Amino acid sequence: MAVRTRFAPSPTGFIHVGNLRSAIFTYLIAKKDQGTFVLRIEDTDQERYVEGAVDTIYYTLDSCGLIWDEGPDKGGEYGPYIQSERMDMYKKYALELVEKGEAYKCFCTEERLAGLREKGYAKYDGHCLHLSEDDITANEKAEIPYVIRQKVPQTGSTSFTCQVYGEITIENKEIEDQIILKSDGYPTYNFANVIDDHHMKITHVVRGNEYLTSTPKYTLLYNAFGWDEPTYVHLPHVVKEGGKKLSKREGDAYYTDFIKKGYLPDAIVNFLAMLGWSPSNNQEIFTLAELEKEFSIDRINKSPAIFDIKKLNWVNAHYIKALPLDELKELCMP
Repeated sequence: MAVRTRFAPSPTGFIHVGNLRSAIFTYLIAKKDQGTFVLRIEDTDQERYVEGAVDTIYYTLDSCGLIWDEGPDKGGEYGPYIQSERMDMYKKYALELVEKGEAYKCFCTEERLAGLREKGYAKYDGHCLHLSEDDITANEKAEIPYVIRQKVPQTGSTSFTCQVYGEITIENKEIEDQIILKSDGYPTYNFANVIDDHHMKITHVVRGNEYLTSTPKYTLLYNAFGWDEPTYVHLPHVVKEGGKKLSKREGDAYYTDFIKKGYLPDAIVNFLAMLGWSPSNNQEIFTLAELEKEFSIDRINKSPAIFDIKKLNWVNAHYIKALPLDELKELCMP
């Protein structure tokens, strides 16, 4: 099967360097096997939408050389590539799960849910799972708003395999009956991902290892629909020395922060590609074309990747020294 990967950012502002590292790995996994790299805009969280953020996504990927084969601006066989333009599909599939008994309508108010949290409940208590058909019909006639929740088995466990971390098993009782469709008709992130990845024939899902514990929710959804799961590739965290997160305040969180400081896009890509991945030899300077040939999933590390600014400075210096004089002058003038 031809490899198809996707980078699916939310248009909520600038691209975090951790997300850009994910985009680089996603791109390289596709290009290593002459596959397809898809750009999908996940804008279902309308409250966090930032005007102009989609253009920022285009600029970041384009300036890094991560050219997408399919996307909102290029089209493709499996569009539309913006989630808000696929709304009818999500509700249809959510209701299909209700019909199958794999999901249910939940009419709980925010006040009731807040009360559960105050009482120390770690997850939703399944109250609406036990509503009778008459109760559900009466609630709908009264036009009481509802969400649709995934029905998770309360016994047994769910397992999946990650290409980096191996087999992961989670007890089902630890998994919440997550909301898959909100009361405004918008899908949640987790649900939309499954629907879109299936319909876009995505073969490899690449994301941070913070999703390891939530991936069983995806597995259960794939099983409920009778669909094949993609290959999962979870990436180690990117942290500063000492284990601290990259900081917006210190100007080391976003791609544009580094561009403004004078770092070159090629240097940033080279540096980020080496965070959590190691080549088969001791080579440290790679062009993107060289990375496409050298990259392999089996050389991704499990340990957190240290964002060493001294190493980035060294890589950037190499690229600056290699610039033709007229290009260097052009970059220095502003």
